[in-house]
Amino acid sequence: MRKLTSIEICAGAGGQALGLEMAGFEHLAAIELDKSACETLRINRSSWNVIEANVNEFCVKDYVGVDLFAGGVPCPPFSIAGKQLGHLDERDLFPAALRMIKECNPKAVLLENVRGLSSARFAEYRSKILGTLSELGYKADWRVINASDFAVPQLRPRFILVAIKAEFAPYFRWSKPLSKQVNVGDVLVDLMKSNGWQGAEEWALKAKSIAPTIVGGSKKHGGADLGPTRAKSKWKELHVDGRGIADFAPTNEHAKEHMPRLTLRMAARIQGFPDEWQFAGKKTAAYRQIGNAFPPPVANAIGLAIKNALNKKKLEGNDDELFTLV
Repeated sequence: MRKLTSIEICAGAGGQALGLEMAGFEHLAAIELDKSACETLRINRSSWNVIEANVNEFCVKDYVGVDLFAGGVPCPPFSIAGKQLGHLDERDLFPAALRMIKECNPKAVLLENVRGLSSARFAEYRSKILGTLSELGYKADWRVINASDFAVPQLRPRFILVAIKAEFAPYFRWSKPLSKQVNVGDVLVDLMKSNGWQGAEEWALKAKSIAPTIVGGSKKHGGADLGPTRAKSKWKELHVDGRGIADFAPTNEHAKEHMPRLTLRMAARIQGFPDEWQFAGKKTAAYRQIGNAFPPPVANAIGLAIKNALNKKKLEGNDDELFTLV
């Protein structure tokens, strides 16, 4: 199979880009506005063409014919945690994404967002997006995908849009969930005992479940903690203190009085990042990058499905697994 190329907008800390790289895509450009996130990308992948730019002002005509256009456009316009203003929210970048897709005419498109975008409230908005993509020659489909179905120890439902040129669409099939899920205790136990905490194994037995969705918050709201009150309650059931992020793994002395908190490395592992992936900036900036990331294992799974379609590789499966036009 030939090497496939991609460009990505709103690349963040590189979760989607890393997963697509694992699937076999070569990134021609990773476009991101946040300085710390750009530094994260450069630290981990010096070979990537990291471009610090505002998507609303960036032209991608230099990338005409790229195989894949990908991105994770901002979630607040559609999140149930916000006002759900949709196209009225200044942070809505779907119009910019559609403009860029028209400019570079990729063979396939992958955009991800929060599950809130799948609600009836945004049915007309979704229809307009699909209509525009149809006019550009794509067959497109939306699907809610849970990260926990792809070896990520948190539920993290995301609303995924895949669009493929009609020539390749018959070959696309959504990635099937893995047969076995992983849990927080098993994934984090080695990190929890890295500072000698003798209760780590016992803790892991109490944390054998899927975590609530890790959220990074925005620059306007949210700090380095594990989310709103409901999320913190769920973390408490896993015997994790969700009120903040720790600088170090728990020690015997600290654990006698308190439930352990996650470190940045633990949060990153729950998101599916490899341990060698580094995050630039201070704690809050780094945690925001982690919490807002698209889990690499999920991006890898979807990327493989897109790669198979672009290489016109037929996969076994039921007819209802085939790509459908909505």
